[in-house]
Amino acid sequence: MARGTTAAKTRGKASLNGRGSQSEKTFPIAAVANEPPKADEAAVRRLWKIIKENNIQVVDLKFNDLPGLWQHFSIPVSELSENPREGIWVDGIGFDGSSIRGFQKIQESDMNLYADPSTAILDPVCEAPTLSMICDIYDPLTKKPYTRDPRYIARKAEAYLKKTGIADISYWGPEPEFFIFDDIRFDSTENSSYYFVDSIEGEWNSGRDEKPNLGYKPRFKEGYFPVPPHDVFQDIRSEIMKKAREAGVPVEKHHHEVATAGQAEIDMRYGTLTQMADWLMTLKYVVKNVARKHGKVATYMPKPLFGDNGSGMHTHQSLAKEGTNLFYDKNGYALISQTCKWYIGGLLKHAPAILAFAAPGTNSYKRLVPGYEAPVNLAYSARNRSAICRIPVYTPHPKSKRVEFRAPDPSCNPYITFAALLMAGLDGIQNRIDPGQPVDENIYEMPADKAPKQVPGSLEEALDALERDHAFLLKGDVFTKDVIEVWLEYKRQEIDKVRLRPHPYEFYLYFDA
Repeated sequence: MARGTTAAKTRGKASLNGRGSQSEKTFPIAAVANEPPKADEAAVRRLWKIIKENNIQVVDLKFNDLPGLWQHFSIPVSELSENPREGIWVDGIGFDGSSIRGFQKIQESDMNLYADPSTAILDPVCEAPTLSMICDIYDPLTKKPYTRDPRYIARKAEAYLKKTGIADISYWGPEPEFFIFDDIRFDSTENSSYYFVDSIEGEWNSGRDEKPNLGYKPRFKEGYFPVPPHDVFQDIRSEIMKKAREAGVPVEKHHHEVATAGQAEIDMRYGTLTQMADWLMTLKYVVKNVARKHGKVATYMPKPLFGDNGSGMHTHQSLAKEGTNLFYDKNGYALISQTCKWYIGGLLKHAPAILAFAAPGTNSYKRLVPGYEAPVNLAYSARNRSAICRIPVYTPHPKSKRVEFRAPDPSCNPYITFAALLMAGLDGIQNRIDPGQPVDENIYEMPADKAPKQVPGSLEEALDALERDHAFLLKGDVFTKDVIEVWLEYKRQEIDKVRLRPHPYEFYLYFDA
């Protein structure tokens, strides 16, 4: 609910466990090209101000693996020079790329991290005063940015946008939903498989002997906006908001979401593409650690509960040029421009392929089903939440006009997902893809012969779509073939891991056969 945003299977040769190669070749020792990044002097001065004001002794370096989880290690502050032309600012700091999902083979494992000083913050989680920075990944031999670094893909997408001349900036406003549970247990072995989640808020606990049970368990699908005592996580979310804002994440709002059992949403003010992905990773880090501090567990898994709403990440986006929102037209449908319609046309055309990144797990497609406000219909509309592209009409202000793509879920890698969405929209503009007429009626009540097509019903279908349709991602070298190949390889392994295991409910259906 971000506000104000202008915002034929070919098996890949690489795998996400580090046993694939960047391009199925190694680089000779003498192959040196490009230059590593140069640290911004003003940003380095700012971070040293943070260090001195907070007596910081530890520096934490964070980076993103290909599937989308933060990785990190820490160094003493003495390893960090005040001169941006010395030390790790120039030489980087090495790590084993073969141990990170999606990166290198063991015979080419050495990689370098270069900390981005503009991302320096006082870590909002660590008890020991710690400076935290997000890093970019480079090849130590070529000195080139690493093609599978998700943050690099995001930065290339922003650079490509400017190169097209269509716009000079894109704005993003994701709405990540999540659950806060009190207990989670799961396992899958040769002879057993189960999961169990519990929440003090769970509607199923209305009859539990809690000595005393005080009631106030939100009913299924009735968790949207209740005040305490129904909403027992108000203070935890407020603490998350406070810590995130202190870390530079511009949280605008938090609230309980539709599902029972502690579903929540925390929204941020819009930002640029890479910046927003940085903020989202920071927010998830804070959410998970504050929940743990309170003896709870937070999850961004899209569908942890049967029979109630899953967690999505509706993503608002827009383009601007020289300060003007290109998506606004005072005479257009829902005040959107022809440029915006073409952008939507690109999103609708490439949506099946986009979902391979934006809804990246088998569990994602247990959320993407009709009902539950599930955005499965390849259509656009003002206000209509049964369409995959919605144009919010809360305000007629020109700067607020944007399109909301409703299919992503928060288990995705935001750097890659935002980049894929931008590339699809730009392809729509470049090729003037007509999205057709808007659909302003309840699509679930439309006759089947008139209803729009729907998104893929499984991860396998989405991956097949990506394999067929990825030329738009390769423009400007934003995505590279090795990224597409390794993504397809790893995600297809996930499909088999789920497909080959007996499901617990199958015992209910078939054990007495």
